[in-house]
Amino acid sequence: MPRLDIRKRNREMPYLDGKDRPNTRDVYCYAESSDGVRWTKPEYLSYSANVDPGRREGKAGDVKDPVGEKYPFGRVSELYTNQIAPYYRAPHLLLGFPTRYIDRGWTESVKSLPRYEYRQARAKDSRREGTAVTDGMFMTSRDRQQFSVWPESFLRPGLRTRDSWFYGDMYQNWGLVETKSAIGDAPPELSLYATERTMQETGGVLRRCSLRIDGFVSLHAPLVGGELITRPLTFTGNQLTLNASTSAAGSVRVEIQDADGQPLPGFALAGCQEVYGDDLDRTVIWAGSPDLGALAGKPVRLRFEVKDADLYSFQFQAGSQ
Repeated sequence: MPRLDIRKRNREMPYLDGKDRPNTRDVYCYAESSDGVRWTKPEYLSYSANVDPGRREGKAGDVKDPVGEKYPFGRVSELYTNQIAPYYRAPHLLLGFPTRYIDRGWTESVKSLPRYEYRQARAKDSRREGTAVTDGMFMTSRDRQQFSVWPESFLRPGLRTRDSWFYGDMYQNWGLVETKSAIGDAPPELSLYATERTMQETGGVLRRCSLRIDGFVSLHAPLVGGELITRPLTFTGNQLTLNASTSAAGSVRVEIQDADGQPLPGFALAGCQEVYGDDLDRTVIWAGSPDLGALAGKPVRLRFEVKDADLYSFQFQAGSQ
């Protein structure tokens, strides 16, 4: 398979085409190779900010980081690294975990960050060693060129008093590891690793962070409820399964519609059994049956009704009847 090589640009690296663009840390292009020696011509990536349409107005390009700068290609901050790889449960989907760089200078809040005196000492040779901070971000792509990047942090430095909130912390590792949960009756989880104590005299370390499988982002709604209708899609299989977590009072229901948005007989919202609980792979049932075999290969839309719940993913599968 071709290898994906998405490269970082910083203030010392010129753009390949020599065009005048803002100097900024940037995950900016990719190239492919089948042998690691011969590479295709690098191609520029493009970005769009994944702004929550239900809570924020304005165009994605209007999103700024706290420094007040706007960045090229729809990005929302300066980015180090990329950590992009196909997701092992859905290889057509690329997941990236870049590192965000923010430097507000010597503000009052810097005095409350861990080890202020040591921070001042680090800043003697380079101010940003004392004032800049980094955290973990998240972005995705289906075509290797257009990336959707979330403006909000994926991995915060956290409630720490010594080992974090320094420039160079929260660099996430490449790749995800499926690991056994520390809770005996819980399913496996995903682990990733991030840096701490970067360039401190005690030496850097990696901290393991964990989350539920598919738990990167979710469709969430309060108890009063919310809905989402997908674009037309086709599927194979005969069952729909959900990775979802609800409260005791919450639920998820699904309606299957035709391509024009009309409920299909037997699969209307009213006939869907409420899904509640916390599962990675719950089968959706309509009027006593989950069988969707007659709809396979036909364009359909899915209408999700969510109440005090998080829907992380859905999947069509071949199940026994």
